[in-house]
Amino acid sequence: MLRPFAVPGSGSFPLDKSALAARLAGFGSALRHRNYRLFFFGQLISLTGTWMQTAALSWLVYRLTGSAELLGLTGFAAQGPVFFLAPLGGALADRHPRRPILLATQSLSMLQALILAALVLSGHIQIWQVFVLAGAVGVVNAFDIPTRQAFLVEMVGHDDLPNAIALNSSMFNMARLLGPAVAGLLVAALGEGWCFLLNGLSYIAVIAGLLAMRLGLRRAGGTARTRLRDEIGQGLGFTRRHGPIRRVLLLLGGMSLMGMPYVVLLPIFASRILGGGPQHLGLLMSSAGLGALLGALALAGLRNQAGIEGRIAGAGLLFGLSLIAFGYSTSFPLSLALLLAVGFFQMTHMASSNTLIQALVPDAYRGRVMALYSMMFMGMAPFGALLSGDLADRIGPPATIAAGGALCMLGALVYRFRPGAYFCRSGGVAATACQPPGQDET
Repeated sequence: MLRPFAVPGSGSFPLDKSALAARLAGFGSALRHRNYRLFFFGQLISLTGTWMQTAALSWLVYRLTGSAELLGLTGFAAQGPVFFLAPLGGALADRHPRRPILLATQSLSMLQALILAALVLSGHIQIWQVFVLAGAVGVVNAFDIPTRQAFLVEMVGHDDLPNAIALNSSMFNMARLLGPAVAGLLVAALGEGWCFLLNGLSYIAVIAGLLAMRLGLRRAGGTARTRLRDEIGQGLGFTRRHGPIRRVLLLLGGMSLMGMPYVVLLPIFASRILGGGPQHLGLLMSSAGLGALLGALALAGLRNQAGIEGRIAGAGLLFGLSLIAFGYSTSFPLSLALLLAVGFFQMTHMASSNTLIQALVPDAYRGRVMALYSMMFMGMAPFGALLSGDLADRIGPPATIAAGGALCMLGALVYRFRPGAYFCRSGGVAATACQPPGQDET
């Protein structure tokens, strides 16, 4: 059964003490659940290590090769498998208990980080090994990401799900803020290998949290007699018939393809355009992370989801505009400020899209639909990384990022003014957007 967000009243926000108190009370409502607390703090530690590895890996590749194209290839190796394998991961998340899947994926990610650390610290690292290990973690993420997204509702239930999504985004971006900054200092002082080692050890926290959870039984969405291929097809069919979910996924995929590759080119901006080193790269990445954290915190206190589709379009438009300005900045302080804006609007767009989708999808399809979300959000980015790496070698990094930003703005405008659009003006998610999937809405 679909559970759209119930929003009382007209959607206005009177500035009185009772409204402020209600918003503050709802800010961390998901943390009332013990299982989610274990998940939240374990993931915060683990993701800080992951962002340390992300920053150190990009610097390692650029140090070994000096090539924008190979930076793009590394991004493709790390995220490309998500596009191809996420539907299988989502089907397994609907068919089987999700905690054992997460224990397996987190353990394999730990192993990958420790192998990478051993190769770098021993001085035997080669670029082909980086590609292989990046691809390996990409395969793991294809199963981990949709399972994690679908697992949220098991920990907090439907009422606190929007808050859990926003807090998840906040946690992700606290790690995104801390990890690259620490990595920049570590790489400058000790080298990349220590970042990979600390990331490997950080997985202990999330694995321990998963083992400590107390979970009830969940009815699986499929049976052993149902072929996985058929279950994947059912998830695709549901999404194709459900217009609001389909449209927001298409926009999200376009934003990831055209806008997300700016991350791949940051080592070039840090060294060649802004004249810095690994510390500057860490600060640039952390600035985007701080902006995204502020965006996620702004969403965490929202109980009223009125106007969510308008927010998705507006954030996408401003994300593209911020990217264009960053692409042509030659001042390090200005670049930090612009990446703060990039991170804020990117997170507002992404988390609002996630909230809308999770509000509309029934539990039986949650893993498979969130797999499509993973495909669009993470799986399209590596194709953009390949394209941007090649374009940066041809027309330069500033023009490449500016072109991506302009296309993001165009996509947001098409989404906002598309024929047959249904925007949420007063009832949280519009009634037309919340109709059951059996009634086609195009």
